[in-house]
Amino acid sequence: MAQSETHYSLPAPKFDGDAPHLLIVISPYYKDIADNLLAGAKAAITASGATYDVAEVPGALEVPIAIRLACNNNKYQGYVALGCIIRGETTHYDTVCNDSSRGLSELGLQGLCIGNGILTVENREQADVRADHKGQNKGGGAADAALHLIMLSNHFNRPTKGIGFKPDAEHIIIADKTNGNKTA
Repeated sequence: MAQSETHYSLPAPKFDGDAPHLLIVISPYYKDIADNLLAGAKAAITASGATYDVAEVPGALEVPIAIRLACNNNKYQGYVALGCIIRGETTHYDTVCNDSSRGLSELGLQGLCIGNGILTVENREQADVRADHKGQNKGGGAADAALHLIMLSNHFNRPTKGIGFKPDAEHIIIADKTNGNKTA
């Protein structure tokens, strides 16, 4: 079913000149699935002209924490979260899915550019289809999402061209309350 579904994807981002540096944070809990996700993410980042580092964490719950720790050094302009959560026999699946997703969303709302490629699936077959970098390529899609957010952030944070009121520093008058004199 999932293989026959079609959807629109934005064109892959391309950077000229000052390309961003991203951190891919991956949980290799299901190693073969993680390897496919990682291959797709690496290819997408490289094709855009950007660069990347990779950090491994034990599970999906640690992915948002690792991204939060990494953002303190201002080395990365974006992040790609990769991993796979396959439903098991207990409610732990729901906790891991919800908490990892919530953690990434909160970081995104704080201004980090994050592509979420943590698969949340019912079985291994669904995971294999989504992770295949020659198929649905959710790793590449997560990298593209992070790159699009970086481009959007760069656009919104671009300095203005000086249009509007900007006071001249020589004409700012400050009242000196100690002796009543005005200084500029």
